[in-house]
Amino acid sequence: MAEELPEEALPDGDELFEHHRIVADKGQSLLRVDKFLFNLLPNTSRNRLQMAAKSGYVRVNGSAVKSNYKVRPHDIVTLELPQPVREFELIAEDIPLDIRYEDVDVAVLHKPAGLVVHPGFGNFSGTLVNGLLHHFEQLPTAEGQPAPRPGLVHRLDKDTTGLMVIGKTEHAMVSLSEQFFERTTERRYHALVWGDVAEDGTVEGHIGRSYKDRKVQAVFPDGNEGKHAITHYRVLERLGPVTLVECKLETGRTHQIRVHMQHIGHPLFGDKTYGGAQIVKGLPSGKYNQFIANNFEILPRQALHAKSLGFTHPGTGEFKQFESDLPKDMTTVIDRWRRYLGATTAP
Repeated sequence: MAEELPEEALPDGDELFEHHRIVADKGQSLLRVDKFLFNLLPNTSRNRLQMAAKSGYVRVNGSAVKSNYKVRPHDIVTLELPQPVREFELIAEDIPLDIRYEDVDVAVLHKPAGLVVHPGFGNFSGTLVNGLLHHFEQLPTAEGQPAPRPGLVHRLDKDTTGLMVIGKTEHAMVSLSEQFFERTTERRYHALVWGDVAEDGTVEGHIGRSYKDRKVQAVFPDGNEGKHAITHYRVLERLGPVTLVECKLETGRTHQIRVHMQHIGHPLFGDKTYGGAQIVKGLPSGKYNQFIANNFEILPRQALHAKSLGFTHPGTGEFKQFESDLPKDMTTVIDRWRRYLGATTAP
């Protein structure tokens, strides 16, 4: 079951790779790409480079190449290498937890913005998992994970707020994992997105690593790459250049809502990774530009909140539903849009 966990239970992805970009100079002689990289990158074996090429992680001018590709002058060579697994001790840390419900089987908590869910490259301490260990002391860990993640059956991005459920026993973790895998959980998010969303709808498109930037995700409509993903959305409130929407997930892919909404032309407000941290809609002017800048200062992250979470309780079999209010940074910005829109439309 561990390998079948939804991608919400996996790391964001870019933290697992080291990235290189090398531009061949104008005097570059024809040379196999594996040797070209071997000559330039210290502490990297030829075999490791060849395996990376075989897996599609060596690209020249944006296209995957084999090890025997001959590098030419001005070629742009990019490489991703899996980071070596780092051995580290998972230490309990006294990190405040906002627990909304708890019993012998599960705990439901509210994750704040800026809190990384589990340790990974660049974040080996100060994560939600470190706080869980301090609060609960003993939590089960799913097998087959690249690093211990006690209690976790899904995840939220670092700057996404909202509800998460934790399994406190092995039975609870198995049950919850199966529910996420079989799509019987109910997850609804509120998001502030750029643009006037025309109508309620559904985005269905495979999600996988972008060919242009392997650090981010992209939609592959033909389904030849990535993993199947479905997001339903409905309009909650129109605010001129932005719209408050509710998104319901059927699947749990990395950055799913952020990628799907960008794909249909409505990136999340403030989303630096997917084009939302700039003016996308509205008529630029000094006043408008300053209004947007102030909003980005208040809400320096993607405007995404996991508002509701429903699942079948592993112990009682009862379907439990939990709700959480939008965080203050989102409500403040939404209120500012209401006032701004009222001012600009007043007679």
